[in-house]
Amino acid sequence: MEINKVIYWISTLVMCGVFAFSANMYFTNTEMVKGFFTSLGYPSYIVIPLAVLKVLGIIAVLTKQSKMLMEWAYAGFFFDAVLAFTAHRVAEDGGTMFSIIAIVSLLISRIFYNRVYR
Repeated sequence: MEINKVIYWISTLVMCGVFAFSANMYFTNTEMVKGFFTSLGYPSYIVIPLAVLKVLGIIAVLTKQSKMLMEWAYAGFFFDAVLAFTAHRVAEDGGTMFSIIAIVSLLISRIFYNRVYR
């Protein structure tokens, strides 16, 4: 297996792991997450739909069935990670590391996708 493919899959699995962890937390600790969203000025009703979209995005990225859906998933993950980074910085709760890991692994995954699958 070539090195570009290994880098792609490792970064993709790390990225998907971070978003799966986040979605799981949204499903299992919904009230806590809603409180966090509300304290930062975000509407609390987006918690569950955001968790569902994270799961669907992971499926889109890993299956690669539709290039358009995969591109939308990467874009959604990028915006989610940047907004999460900003929210954690404002809250000063120490959660910025997961956002940084998500952003870096997302960028590496996307760059190496182009190298491996194009």
